[in-house]
Amino acid sequence: MSEEFLPFSRPSISRAAIDEVVSCLESGWITTGPRVAQFTESLKNYLGAPFVLPLTSATAGLHLALLGMDLQPGDEVITTPLTFAATLNVIVLSGAKPVLVDIDPHTLNMDLNLLENAITPKTRVIMPVHFAGLPIDLDVLYQIAETHHLRVLEDAAHAIGTEYKGKKIGSFGDTQVFSFHPNKNITTGEGGCISTRDEDLARKVSLLRFHGMDREAWNRFGKSGSQDYEIVLPGFKYNMMDIQAAIGLHQLKELDAFIERRTELVNRYQEVLADWSEWTLPQEPAFSHRHAWHLYTPLINEIAARMDRDEFMRRMKEKNVGTGLHYRAVHLYPYYRDTFGFKPGDFPEAENVCSRIVSLPLFAGMTDADHDRVIDVMYSVFHEVAE
Repeated sequence: MSEEFLPFSRPSISRAAIDEVVSCLESGWITTGPRVAQFTESLKNYLGAPFVLPLTSATAGLHLALLGMDLQPGDEVITTPLTFAATLNVIVLSGAKPVLVDIDPHTLNMDLNLLENAITPKTRVIMPVHFAGLPIDLDVLYQIAETHHLRVLEDAAHAIGTEYKGKKIGSFGDTQVFSFHPNKNITTGEGGCISTRDEDLARKVSLLRFHGMDREAWNRFGKSGSQDYEIVLPGFKYNMMDIQAAIGLHQLKELDAFIERRTELVNRYQEVLADWSEWTLPQEPAFSHRHAWHLYTPLINEIAARMDRDEFMRRMKEKNVGTGLHYRAVHLYPYYRDTFGFKPGDFPEAENVCSRIVSLPLFAGMTDADHDRVIDVMYSVFHEVAE
């Protein structure tokens, strides 16, 4: 009998988190309430941020943060083509125009040497992505932003727990958005949060995330609450539930241990695969940092491997080992080609990477035996073709 399918990612949910969810369900308070308030304070303490706003997703966070920055039609937001489509989608949904800067092929983050060439009089926000949990060079980025009087919204969906020069992402700078999707370093099922030092932005987001009401359910339905409220602007339904926060409270306590285990597994990959001609392995910058290792993404060398990336992924799946694709370059999707005139060749580094990148299995609950199995299956995939 073949071995059970090994996915590229799997959340690690403790018994304590499960019990917390059960307790939440039994309490009768399952939407935004005391556990969201507690999770908010825990995130503030962990990130070192004065304002944290939990939401239904990181996508919601990026959307509301951009709306809170008061973008006007025709304004431009600069980001990277190597990201999930949500990064660009929210720019469009906020009424702005996405402007792209190619990536540094070594870090897979936005190439800051190209950034200033993309700034125009219509630029309002720079939105870098900390790809796979590796921080972009924030000193350089913020110096450019300051010079041109621009806001910075860090897409930190991959980067909860990432550190830059000894400081946690979220503890400094302008505004960050984190994801708690099931394949991220911690999860709330679905979910995310905004961290910011901008009190006005935090106030706007607080209103926008729940219908524009000046008080949420927790402030209305409790014994000391009032059913009276005002609608001060048209808002959305992006509030996190207590069921989600019940998971997050325990996930956050385990985050540093999760990152430590991910790093151990990555170091194993880096050591074992160092001499494999089939791979170009992830690289890290010289500046001091802690990589959260949300993803481990080597690039396949098609000539040495005797196959392309898609064929490799298919053969791995046939042998019951999952892989991931993060990401197709966003400018090549039909909507962005047709609407903004992007075309193949516009961002050659991102296009080269997106044709070769593979996410190998990586998650905190992955055992050494699981890791050995991935290596063994990859070896067989490559050597079956070579023979």
